[in-house]
Amino acid sequence: MIRLFTALPIPFDVAETLARRQTGLPGARWRPFEALHVTLAFYGAVDERRADDLVAELGRAATGGPFEIALAGVGTFGDTHRSQTLWAGVEPNERLAVLAGRCRAAAERAGIVMEKRVYRPHVTLAYLKPHADPDRVAAWMAGHNLLHSPPIRIDRFGLWSSVLSDSGSHYNLEQEFPL
Repeated sequence: MIRLFTALPIPFDVAETLARRQTGLPGARWRPFEALHVTLAFYGAVDERRADDLVAELGRAATGGPFEIALAGVGTFGDTHRSQTLWAGVEPNERLAVLAGRCRAAAERAGIVMEKRVYRPHVTLAYLKPHADPDRVAAWMAGHNLLHSPPIRIDRFGLWSSVLSDSGSHYNLEQEFPL
């Protein structure tokens, strides 16, 4: 079994700008530069046969040509009591939503059952430890809420594997799909 997801790469200059913001918040486990991406779909643990089927189906999903996205704002995900993930948002974008939907549909055609959840495109900046002070998190967000990237040209997406370890997830690009 292999943990898989599809994602958009973040260009070096934008990732560098995000990395400069990854400071000043005790209890944040900042994501490394190479882990910054916009997830399209998370497939979870997939057996090798279904992974091969997914690759074939994703090839069919890679249509429509290049488009642009932009990052805007910051926020958190978590339960009602505590934030767990700190993220940079992505401006609403119909082409991005369509591509994410095609990646989900590719999984269904490959026989992969996915969690039902609303697609909220973002770049995970940090995972917050349970002891992270909510007031400090709110202050960090207030200080970075005007984040806005220049347009980011999207001309491909990738299928990535994820290996969990004590130091966090490590990602490997398995295949790229040009748009």
